Amino acid sequence: MNHSTSKRDRILLKFNDSFKKSRTDLSAVLLFPKQHLWVGSDETSTIERLTFVEQQNCFAEHHTFHVQDFIELPKPEDEEIDIEGFAYHDYYLWFIGSHSWKRKKPKPEHTDVENIERLAKIKTEENRYMIGRIPLVDGNLRQSCPHPEAPDVTLSAAKVKLTEGGNMLTEALATDPHFGDFVKTNIPGKDNGFDIEGIAIYQQKVFLGLRGPVLRGWAAILELELEIDDKEDTLKLKPIGAEQNLYKKHFVYLNGLGIRDLHVDEKDFLILAGPTMDLDGPVRVYRWHNGVNIAENTLSYPEVMLEIPFGIGDDHAEGMITFNEYTQTPSLLVIYDAPAAARLESEGGVWADIFSY
Repeated sequence: MNHSTSKRDRILLKFNDSFKKSRTDLSAVLLFPKQHLWVGSDETSTIERLTFVEQQNCFAEHHTFHVQDFIELPKPEDEEIDIEGFAYHDYYLWFIGSHSWKRKKPKPEHTDVENIERLAKIKTEENRYMIGRIPLVDGNLRQSCPHPEAPDVTLSAAKVKLTEGGNMLTEALATDPHFGDFVKTNIPGKDNGFDIEGIAIYQQKVFLGLRGPVLRGWAAILELELEIDDKEDTLKLKPIGAEQNLYKKHFVYLNGLGIRDLHVDEKDFLILAGPTMDLDGPVRVYRWHNGVNIAENTLSYPEVMLEIPFGIGDDHAEGMITFNEYTQTPSLLVIYDAPAAARLESEGGVWADIFSY
């Protein structure tokens, strides 16, 4: 397929005034069911639901769900989860925190000496190490409820077990030959450090897309299977693959870009790719054919589908979802971090793009 910027349309997302600031930090999006758009910000610990209003041709009727109402957070919710991805599977909404460290950035009000000192300061936050699922039934999040198709089965909110300074996944990766040094040495995400920015689910497989590290031009996807640990009521990593490890690794060549979002389209992966460092672009969407069935420890070359426009200092594409149900043609809805001023509407509105392909 020849790739281009393709035809672009747009749709308005209308948030309450209380979310007005966070509309400029959108980082995750999910469409399910058709009338509900679920949105996450990398600066909050909440999940936002918008409803399609046909008369206005927009998503509005904003409702906020607090993750701490369903899953215990290690820290108060004013310490961000840094939500970077959503997925839906079997009546669960899944979400992923970045698992990253961050470095302070220079600010105009500080002197050069102060700003250089800021550049030496790094930290992480415990809420960022969340891999969680919350029952999603009849358009609402619930802490627990019967499975709509199997009443004897209980759906329950849960998270991967946290550890000191991380969780069971980072603990497993600490000795990995590709990622161990990045996890153990606390390299910030925007310095090509360990940084998860996408989650997708196919059957029982959970796939995590890494913005970083990008290794000699190759981006990585981790594959997990999770099950409930009845003793602690948390999720644990299940041994998988021929060698019964706690995860599988897949490497994809995205021309040096990292993964900014990940979506399953039948058996293909759609990958939103952008820079791992603090750069504006390029930004592309790739299709990885039959990616859900690729053997572990393989090198793959996804196909470029779309070039996504980006701004200088703004319009950083952070999340995407297929939008075919509305357009009746193959299309993607894309949301942006640091949206350009022209995208902002008064009273909490922000425009998202729709790309046909």
